[in-house]
Amino acid sequence: MAQGAPKGNQFWRARSTHGPKPKFKDPKKLWSACCEYFDWVEANPLKEEKGFAYQGVVTKETFSKMRAMTIDGLCDFIDIDPKTWGNWRKDRKDLLPVITQAERIIKRQKFEGASADLLNANIIARDLGMIDKQHIKSDIEIVDPESVREIAREAAFLLTLGKNAGK
Repeated sequence: MAQGAPKGNQFWRARSTHGPKPKFKDPKKLWSACCEYFDWVEANPLKEEKGFAYQGVVTKETFSKMRAMTIDGLCDFIDIDPKTWGNWRKDRKDLLPVITQAERIIKRQKFEGASADLLNANIIARDLGMIDKQHIKSDIEIVDPESVREIAREAAFLLTLGKNAGK
């Protein structure tokens, strides 16, 4: 039967590094991996099948649709957790120019795709934080709640009179 390490050992101190090896030690390797993702997205569009009827004959056609780039998609492609990407953004100053450029490319690809009607503009606008907020200002000021109730009673009475007059 296998025995574990002796209690109180400090074998872990013998390691030259702690934790997993950094996946991207150098910005060039990260940039290369990002470019592979960008190329993959272009080479692997989404497929949509549509049916058409012409003179009683139904045919199905498959169309390629633009695949939106995402940070999550990039992270899956390069095999890192999205939290790692965020941590690199904060802690890895050597990778920051690559991270910033990759994020700009992803944002621009989605924006341009939505602008050209190749991607759903509503979904992309929300994803990019471009929500159209409408502020409605009201000039109505309620001073006395009892007055409002009285106006509502009078309006109901007038509506009833109008309804009964039509009979």
